[in-house]
Amino acid sequence: MKLEKSDVAPLFSNTDIPDIFFSEYLSQANGDYIKVYLYMLFLSKYDKDIKVNDLSKKLVLPLKTIQDAIKYWEEEGVITKKSTGYIINNLQEIELNKLYKPKTALSADQIQKSAESQQRAKAIDHINNKYFSGLMPTTWYPDIELWFKKYSFDEEVMIALFGYCFDRSALHKAYIQRVAESWYKNNIKTFNDLDTYYEKQEKVKVLANTISKKLGLNRLLSEYEYAYVEKWNVDYGYNFDIIEIALKKTTSKANPNFDYLNKLLSDWHDRGFKAASEVQNFLAEMKNKNKNVQKLEKSTGYNKYDQRNYDNLNNLYANLNN
Repeated sequence: MKLEKSDVAPLFSNTDIPDIFFSEYLSQANGDYIKVYLYMLFLSKYDKDIKVNDLSKKLVLPLKTIQDAIKYWEEEGVITKKSTGYIINNLQEIELNKLYKPKTALSADQIQKSAESQQRAKAIDHINNKYFSGLMPTTWYPDIELWFKKYSFDEEVMIALFGYCFDRSALHKAYIQRVAESWYKNNIKTFNDLDTYYEKQEKVKVLANTISKKLGLNRLLSEYEYAYVEKWNVDYGYNFDIIEIALKKTTSKANPNFDYLNKLLSDWHDRGFKAASEVQNFLAEMKNKNKNVQKLEKSTGYNKYDQRNYDNLNNLYANLNN
């Protein structure tokens, strides 16, 4: 990639590192991301070509860290990717645009004085005092206002959003927005929605731990495996009584795995089964059917009876006689 310096001249000073970087960005980014930005800023003065691998070697950082840092600074608007490479944007201009951009962004004073935003103003003031010790940078105010509009969160959810990120030592805008996107996709708008979501997640967590123990894994599930459990419980509406039936079939396999478990549960879901009794009745029917097929094969000497359908069912329900 080729680094280019923005054509916009500095607004307040001639320093290579604008003062606004220290007041608005430094405390939000981790140390490795700051190293990447500073080195890119340094190189931009010389209009040099540079590759991500070169940054990794020069800064003695993993390649993924370099890539994550670049993505982070792009999301923050500090750098912009173009066909020729990356432009290091003027930070003063970015912050001024946030403060004075009409309609889409309000200043801190406008938010506080707006009669329609009194509840939001109280929520923002609470966020400022609790999570920023009363020293929240003014550039956060229009961002929070935009998040209110974009995600339709009520005030309690917005406060909970900052609390969630604060507890994870990730109180920076890029991370907050990623969490907000996740909550929005899960239809969280009110505190009741959030409470219900947490209850579901706690239920999934308990279920995941139980499944791990039943399978003898003695470890936390991987992200891939956890997503399966979430699908079975949240999307399919299956509790442990149905999942346990699948587990018993899975553990009878020589190499029990989540793919086989998922095939069973997905098949039951596709058949419209909602209760454990429905699954048990179906398995009993399948067991009898398999016995009849085996008798027919034995009597006729033909082992490819109804081959396409039988193969699929036989592969999935091979241990019904055990």
